[in-house]
Amino acid sequence: MDNSPVFGNQSNWPTSVPEKQAASIVQPVAAQFQLSDNQLVGIVQSVIAQFSPPPEKLMESLSYTHFTLIMSCTTPLQRAFYEIESIRGGWSVRELKRQIESLLFERTGLSTDKEELLRRTHKAADKQTPADYFRDPYVFEFTGLPEPFLGKETDLEQALITHLQAFLLELGNGFCFEARQKRLLIGDDWHFVDLVFYHRVLKCHILIDLKTDRFKPAFAGNMNAYLNYFKEEIKSTDDQPPIGLLLCTSKNDAAVRYALGGLDEQLFVSQYKLLLPDVAMLQAFLERERGLFSENI
Repeated sequence: MDNSPVFGNQSNWPTSVPEKQAASIVQPVAAQFQLSDNQLVGIVQSVIAQFSPPPEKLMESLSYTHFTLIMSCTTPLQRAFYEIESIRGGWSVRELKRQIESLLFERTGLSTDKEELLRRTHKAADKQTPADYFRDPYVFEFTGLPEPFLGKETDLEQALITHLQAFLLELGNGFCFEARQKRLLIGDDWHFVDLVFYHRVLKCHILIDLKTDRFKPAFAGNMNAYLNYFKEEIKSTDDQPPIGLLLCTSKNDAAVRYALGGLDEQLFVSQYKLLLPDVAMLQAFLERERGLFSENI
């Protein structure tokens, strides 16, 4: 938990961080049209007011270290998003840093149920579980593949391996690459796990199965068999039980719930996207979110 001081009086903060950020955006415009300082201040304030919470709310709710982290965001829209969600969730600096690094802003833009994603995010804040190390959706824009992708699963796998460094960054903290097309002899038949990682924090193997289709219950059955094999034949005595991750183009939450219900193994289903979200769509959502936020303060 961060112990940095919280500034409840705006006089303690001569020039607020959001104002500086907004000024950096409009300064070139001011120079081009030779605007006065008063006109520049007015433009800055309008940029801030469009998305950010009221300045007094920011000052009483966030610490200097919160502002330092939020300054790393590249757009006013992104900064306002983390300002709003930090205040709503009462996030510590550690939690804010974790959400920025996990690309919560981008994942919210890609999610088909943004409210539910944010609800779950706030509910799980500061409570680290294995689920916290998996995202939904993942963004594989670095592969250069088109959306929608009509190729084969092997083509997607090759693109991820070709850009392995970017893939590891997208997977997040703790993932260490171990194998691709890992062969498992189950009975008299050979089976293949697309990608195998070892997670140095969770202390277990992560099995990833890539699909170029929406989630189907049969996918869970196959992955459950692979997890049981790993647990009995490969897991060392110091390891935790393996975890499975099914990456699909889309999923139906009800189908996932019924397919995974009753399974003993830890198995997660996530979507992946090959392109980042439309900024206009995310902006409209954030405006609605700010409206709901304003009603509750």
